[in-house]
Amino acid sequence: SALREGMSFFGVLSTFGRPSLLLVAEKEAAFRLWRRWQSSNPDKPFEKILIANRGEIACRVMKTCKRLGIRTVAVHSDVDGNALHSQMADERVCIGPAPSSESYLNMDAILEAVKSTGAQAVHPGYGFLSENTVFADKLTKAGAVFIGPGAGAIEAMGDKIQSKKIARKAQVNMIPGVDAVVKDADDAVRLANEIGYPVMLKASAGGGGKGMRIAWNDQETRDGFHLASQEAKSGFGDDRLLIERYVDGARHIEVQVLADSHGNAIYLNERECSIQRRNQKVIEEAPSPFVDPEMRMAMGQQAVQLAKAVDYVSAGTVEFLVDSQKRFYFLEMNTRLQVEHPITEYITGIDLVEQMIRIAAGRKLEIRQKDVGIDGWAVECRVYSEDPKRFLPSIGRLSTYLEPEKSPHVRVETGIFEGSQISIYYDPLISKLVTHGEDRNDALKRMTTALDQYVIKGVKHNVPILRAMLTHPRFVSGDITTKFIAEEYPEGFSGIQLTERQEKELLATACLLHLRRQWRATQFQNIDRDSFSPPLMSEYHLRIKVGDSVHEATARLNDFDEILVTVLGEELIVSSESPLSSPLLEVNVSDVDVTIQCLERVGHNYKLVHHGTAFDVSVLSVAEAELIDYMPKKTEVESFQFVKAPMPGKIVEVFVTEGKEVLGYENRNMTVETYLQVTSTTPVCIIEAMKAQTILTPGCDGKVKKVFVEPGQFVQEDENLIELE
Repeated sequence: SALREGMSFFGVLSTFGRPSLLLVAEKEAAFRLWRRWQSSNPDKPFEKILIANRGEIACRVMKTCKRLGIRTVAVHSDVDGNALHSQMADERVCIGPAPSSESYLNMDAILEAVKSTGAQAVHPGYGFLSENTVFADKLTKAGAVFIGPGAGAIEAMGDKIQSKKIARKAQVNMIPGVDAVVKDADDAVRLANEIGYPVMLKASAGGGGKGMRIAWNDQETRDGFHLASQEAKSGFGDDRLLIERYVDGARHIEVQVLADSHGNAIYLNERECSIQRRNQKVIEEAPSPFVDPEMRMAMGQQAVQLAKAVDYVSAGTVEFLVDSQKRFYFLEMNTRLQVEHPITEYITGIDLVEQMIRIAAGRKLEIRQKDVGIDGWAVECRVYSEDPKRFLPSIGRLSTYLEPEKSPHVRVETGIFEGSQISIYYDPLISKLVTHGEDRNDALKRMTTALDQYVIKGVKHNVPILRAMLTHPRFVSGDITTKFIAEEYPEGFSGIQLTERQEKELLATACLLHLRRQWRATQFQNIDRDSFSPPLMSEYHLRIKVGDSVHEATARLNDFDEILVTVLGEELIVSSESPLSSPLLEVNVSDVDVTIQCLERVGHNYKLVHHGTAFDVSVLSVAEAELIDYMPKKTEVESFQFVKAPMPGKIVEVFVTEGKEVLGYENRNMTVETYLQVTSTTPVCIIEAMKAQTILTPGCDGKVKKVFVEPGQFVQEDENLIELE
């Protein structure tokens, strides 16, 4: 069979510790031969695997390897030497400095690590080199197995123009568009008018929401072409764009496939991925609440048809856009393990990483289509280090990090721990929080409980908006599209409005914390501390301030763990056995269990988190509250004289020079999508951090006095970039 494929025999060498053929031309076919030989070997698939990635996905792959008895090798940059994935591995190799271009994208360094450690195979995870055909080829030449599809399938599906041609030939439903490269902005406008608005411009060689713009008219098409091609060039080294009809109000639903080198291919149901921001997924679930059995079968069969059309081998995902009439259209195929793969594992009971490893070793799929069922429901939340107000990245050190209580139904995939540094160099993903339930409501309930238990301090994060979205009536009903976040939170997320019952729970908990601290100030192991401490009172008259709201409360301390409080016209019994030092408080309010976080305690001030939203709360006696009103207030003055960096990052482009007149806008830090909607403001520069670009604009009208930065320069948070006069 090797000769029939035009192979030339080169020699017999000892590779992977066993005799195998090393064939020169058509390297992929050579590995098919080796994989088939390996499939008859009763030993474990490999002795040692190198994971060419970092963070949670590297840790995830290692867990399966350890269960299979396979030794693991971690590669890491200078700043990741003490990272969790480095600690989990049996061996570790430093491959370069912090920037990913010098480490996790450094093919030569990774290949040298493969050689020096004797790793037989490499799992690329997702991102970085996971869909890089050059890397896959180099591994093959080095005598190592790439745990993923062949280079031919990666290349065919990685080019969106080529993939659409193949998909159309495989009789997969297609979005109206043009299977050709958009030449320039004028060409984009011409094609957009032929296809009909709205249209989407997207990078041919990209993914992950990068290099994509939606346009509703000719001007937006021109602007979108410039920005999308620039972002594509920066992110993928390829500025080619394609254009297609934008399916407005669509759902994003994808199908997981598995295929081996023996001609077997199956689909593992679908995943609903419609909750997105900046075209990047935030919440996923499986199965989809929108898909019925007939639609599931049709989508699955088309996904398998496409996989077979490119001789696909490994795990892959075929993504579809689905309109309100349940018509589905091919979007793209991801030739790697998806971030959201755990929800498929939950509902099918299949370890996708294990299947990838076995398939790479030439084993036959032991799972048949009839064996694939749906066991319950699974939901995944991507916990990001970002400000949910504007979805801007946030960096810093995790001063406190407490994960939710794990169980067979709650899974946390992470690559960090308390004390870890979230830096500008890598993706801002903190973890993937996954829950499983008997049905959708059960899975969602477990997820909201887990989010309430998730304590993260040191960086801003998106847990508050995740918690809010999961309980949003529209989400609960399943009425979601890819525009859900833009429609429901057009100005970003600033917190929820508590119901009266939830407000009582917050106020009652604040009273409990205050009185317990009073008790601790006077007692230690039931012994009075000293005669100078204020005596415990039979009843406390308190004034509680939450934001701008002020409430009166009367409280009585029954014992250290329980109080009787009257607030908002209701008498409540409040108790908790959680230590005062714990940031996580399990509180019972009149027979209702609630979870509240106490992130800060400074004097009589507390920062309490209830239902995902943080509230600044102060508790004083009525007398103290009346006196504190006489204290002078500090006034904060915001200066618009400087445009400052909202986060550490790299300056991508500077648009202004000294003496230029500029128009200001109140929201000075915008995504490029927001900027396109605000045409009257003047952009001054673009800053990039954690793979996201942000356009900076002045806070007021004026003239540029001085420009402090230039493209390519790294800046720190709050650093002055532009001075106005």
